[in-house]
Amino acid sequence: MSGILNSSIGRKFAMALSALFLMFFLLQHFAINILSVFSPDAFNEASHFMGTFWAVQFILQPILIIGILFHFTMGIILELKNRKARQVSYAKNNGNANSTWMSRNMIWTGLLIEAFLIVHMSQLWWHEMMVKYINPQIEDPTRYYGELVEHFESPIIVGIYVVAFVFLALHLLHGFNSAFQSIGANNKYTKALKGVSKVYSIGIPAGFIFIALFHHFTGTH
Repeated sequence: MSGILNSSIGRKFAMALSALFLMFFLLQHFAINILSVFSPDAFNEASHFMGTFWAVQFILQPILIIGILFHFTMGIILELKNRKARQVSYAKNNGNANSTWMSRNMIWTGLLIEAFLIVHMSQLWWHEMMVKYINPQIEDPTRYYGELVEHFESPIIVGIYVVAFVFLALHLLHGFNSAFQSIGANNKYTKALKGVSKVYSIGIPAGFIFIALFHHFTGTH
């Protein structure tokens, strides 16, 4: 693994794999959360399963945390190496003309998303750790929907979610295509991937924003 990460191509390939893994998780996370809009019972059932099934808790959850940390760390490493490698002056190669705003600012949108994840996990994930392992309580399989609605009562929390997912959309608009290109899925697949990329990159963040706004305005205050 260390040999792969020593090369530029290897680092980009590893970065792409971690991105694809996180995009798959995001889709699965959205699929569960959107249930809260249509069926509180279905949301409670799915959340209870994810929160109590041993394989999710002790295998998939640690893998997810490692994946997030790896993607974040590799993103910083790639950004620093890319900056160091830029030897051509902007007079000869206008970076603004040859790249999109999203691609030039991936590191900043990524840092903002990471900051949001820290806030998000400190509020929800840490709460789960407390009630399950640190200060164990009797599991109530119907608690998840009520906790979600309560979480979105605060307009500040909802505002943070909206801003964070707008930045996530900007991050994905470049990152989605970039990840597939890094693993070689281009050429004849490029046109189709661009279409899927726009649907995913805009649709999933917009869906999360909708969930937050829906519970804020329809929940019991």
